[in-house]
Amino acid sequence: MEEQYNKKFLDALSPRSAFKVGLLGGLGIMFAIGFFVMIGLVVSKGVGTKASNEVVKPAEQIVNNGITIKEVTENDWIRGDENAEITIVEFSDIDCPFCTRFHDTTKQVLDKYDGQVNLVFRHFPLAQLHPEAHVKSEAAECVGDLGGNDKFWEFLDKLFGTKTATADLGKVAGSIGIDVNKFQSCLDSGQFAEKVQDQIKEAVGAGARGTPYSIIVAGDQLIQINGALPLEQVSIELDKLLK
Repeated sequence: MEEQYNKKFLDALSPRSAFKVGLLGGLGIMFAIGFFVMIGLVVSKGVGTKASNEVVKPAEQIVNNGITIKEVTENDWIRGDENAEITIVEFSDIDCPFCTRFHDTTKQVLDKYDGQVNLVFRHFPLAQLHPEAHVKSEAAECVGDLGGNDKFWEFLDKLFGTKTATADLGKVAGSIGIDVNKFQSCLDSGQFAEKVQDQIKEAVGAGARGTPYSIIVAGDQLIQINGALPLEQVSIELDKLLK
């Protein structure tokens, strides 16, 4: 009955009036759709709810020369002056012999450019080549978590070039003053497995195809270092940036 009434009403209107009615009706429908879409977006973002205030911000990134890398923060393991003008972010595999060579080179770099350059270590264990490297990366994170930044680097220095068995990681941690029971509990829990995996993904996303792979960060400039370059070659790049 209502459908018949509406049809008679529309038939009685002039073409121009019918057009206006149709136009207004269409605008009304569009407004309603837009309103509910907007409400849907607001709700999906959690605006107006208490829980929505706990927003996890994505990590800041630096993008340059087609390279994307996470910004260095206080959560990174930093060797050298934290306020240095230049940072070398090294993606490394503890069991990689070339990484051992470059690990020694980075110490020379920090000695030569004391106060001007610092080093950040991020994990890039290659499981296909070094099956125990991932666990050793997790072990280093456990040591850092329990003992702080200096103990993290001391532990790395102990591991690089030694081919330490995973069964002996607790002994190494204990030798530098880390509580062995707490260390083993951390390692067994897999607490830092996801962090290591995230850094592997970051390395690949930043262009790494092997280890060691490093990026010189100078402001918004990003410069790749592929492989275990000697001090002389690394210095060439650093000297350009420090002029």
